[in-house]
Amino acid sequence: MRIAGVNHLAFITDDMTKTVRFYRDLLGMHLVAGIGHDGFRHYFFQMENGQVAFFEYDIARPMRRDKFHGTPTDRPQGFDHVAMTVATREELFAYKDRLEAAGFDVAGVVDHGTIWSIYFFDPNNIPLEISWDCVELLSTPAIEDDDPLPVAAEGAGPQPGIWPEVTNPTRPQDMVARPGNGYRMRESFIRRGLARARPDLPEAVDKPSATAAE
Repeated sequence: MRIAGVNHLAFITDDMTKTVRFYRDLLGMHLVAGIGHDGFRHYFFQMENGQVAFFEYDIARPMRRDKFHGTPTDRPQGFDHVAMTVATREELFAYKDRLEAAGFDVAGVVDHGTIWSIYFFDPNNIPLEISWDCVELLSTPAIEDDDPLPVAAEGAGPQPGIWPEVTNPTRPQDMVARPGNGYRMRESFIRRGLARARPDLPEAVDKPSATAAE
């Protein structure tokens, strides 16, 4: 059992049009899915691995641009920035040139030892980074720390005996999901030839009346 990657990072926008223009037309991501109803939208942009998603609704407001990537803060917040990656140094500089030509301020290129990075903000004031892996790690965890954590010295992989073992696993017949926002778009997408169901999607899907936000 292992996490395969980032499915999507979800953010808020007060203007989906400017967001589409930035992520699809400037950064080159594909607009792959979306739902809109009752003044609410949720759109998804595909990277090579993983997606960036946005919610738009009437009361949304842009983030405050009051902290730059990686700078210390005493604010009670956990989010710092989103980092995306490219395969080559040439692509990194191509994005720097493209962003600057579009009028966005770009900081960098900065050499961080294992990656080179550029830093900028999207139209919603979300702090973004694009990086290029300039080295290949041959042994992990590779850590340079003047006060090493004992927990890191345990190794890169999961350590046994830390958490209780599962004693009451979910039975296959109980592996159902409740409808959330966008539930009905699957039927529409399949009918219109825009999608097909995964082979392991149950034929009889539970349909309680309660709905979820996502």
